[in-house]
Amino acid sequence: MSVGEAVETEPRRGPGRAARFALIVTAVLVLLFGVPWWTLIWSGNEWPGAVFVGGTVVFVVAAAAFPGLMFSGHGQHHRDLPARIADTLLGIVWVFFVWSVLGNVLRLVLAVAGVADPARSRIVTAVVAVVAIVLLVWGNIEAMRVSRVRRIDVVIPRLGAGLDGLRVVLLTDTHYGPINRAKWSRGVVDVVNSLDPDVVAHTGDIADGEVAQRREQAAPLGDVRAGLARVYVTGNHEYFSGAQRWVEHMASLGWEALHNRHVVVERGGSSLVIAGVDDRTAAGSGVPGHHMDHEAALLGADPELPVLLLAHQPQQITGAVAHGVDLQISGHTHGGQIWPFHYLVRIDQPVLQGLSRHGERTQLYTSRGTGFWGPPFRVFAPSEITLLTLRSA
Repeated sequence: MSVGEAVETEPRRGPGRAARFALIVTAVLVLLFGVPWWTLIWSGNEWPGAVFVGGTVVFVVAAAAFPGLMFSGHGQHHRDLPARIADTLLGIVWVFFVWSVLGNVLRLVLAVAGVADPARSRIVTAVVAVVAIVLLVWGNIEAMRVSRVRRIDVVIPRLGAGLDGLRVVLLTDTHYGPINRAKWSRGVVDVVNSLDPDVVAHTGDIADGEVAQRREQAAPLGDVRAGLARVYVTGNHEYFSGAQRWVEHMASLGWEALHNRHVVVERGGSSLVIAGVDDRTAAGSGVPGHHMDHEAALLGADPELPVLLLAHQPQQITGAVAHGVDLQISGHTHGGQIWPFHYLVRIDQPVLQGLSRHGERTQLYTSRGTGFWGPPFRVFAPSEITLLTLRSA
């Protein structure tokens, strides 16, 4: 493995880890469910006793059931029904939590304006409920629709004239999962083919579940057309779902699995190295032979040729800069998926979405993702099928 490769090589262990994890989960659940409960049910609403008791029971049951549903749905066996319920519940409670927090700012404004309870609390409750429900309905429509095309021109000074105008379509984070989106998958492929791409790249998180579970949803990928190459790398979610089997399945669908390796494409007398590295979590996954290795990915490549690198996480840009990559394309962030989760994403990743420059040579394009993970909602973070048109200087 080359110098500067920051990866997890062992699962983190330590005394009291399970207890700390349980404490953190409990605290998160209390906040996520408790703040909306306080805002909508308790506070100063002075609801009739039956409304108060019924609302409280709903929140308590949901909070108590949530961890078990998550474990059953996203654990080893990937049970789809518990996963659908847990994921939907997570999205709903997150949106209500966010807008309950903001609603309590409104509560202070109303208090300063002299509005007394229960009118003050009931105004806040109505505003929070209406805004949250509207965003959830809209967010579900945004998540389930076939992604819009986002068109970006990228100037690569080392790109040969023969490759000027090369069309690279980026798919990422399709997350075929407990909601059967085979029809959506077909729609995405139809859009990709309509763009007449030279290269189609998938930068991982193809599915949540094993190949046997998600075969139908992934099948349309076999019909993707590209003039020069169809290439794929693993994301972190492959390492929960049989990474090597997904690598082999994508190869069976006619895609080049760039498992720390590269291919060279040519047009008009100019050449481009297209390389790929495993996700940064691969080394700690226990899957034999999987780890992020830029050096291996570029072994034997002509150093004079420009390099397009597939790497799932934007955070992998450090290795790209160290190895003189011209353009890295990534996903992973989902653009935050449900506002304002993007603030938490930025703690872990150098960029959220779009084109950015790192060092003198290297650029990074980060997609908001083609699908969604977990909650079937996208709020202020639309999905995308990205058309990158590469330009020479």
